[in-house]
Amino acid sequence: MNYSGLFVNEEQLTWVDVGGGVTRKILGYDSALMMVRVKFQEHSVGAMHSHPHRQVTFVEKGSFEVQIAEEKRLLRAGDSFFIPSGVEHGVVALEEGVLVDVFTPMREDFLVKV
Repeated sequence: MNYSGLFVNEEQLTWVDVGGGVTRKILGYDSALMMVRVKFQEHSVGAMHSHPHRQVTFVEKGSFEVQIAEEKRLLRAGDSFFIPSGVEHGVVALEEGVLVDVFTPMREDFLVKV
């Protein structure tokens, strides 16, 4: 089975630039589950999109305008949100911030191909 390893030291991971002031690190995964730390510069946008994965996200730092389908909410550090499979969603960083995303199944598209 393809997985990240049993122990992952965050400081040994490299931030991957995904554009527009957004970077991410994959913290751990196997075929069924993936956790990712995503850093946003102030005013960066996670554009509206959908995917077949279920997702739960924890706001580690900062504040974000979060849109899920047609509903928008302001979320701050300590808050979280859930995205069902196939539902459009996106975020705007109102200040520099960090989100921790958990996906099931894992996001194969996030793995860097070598």
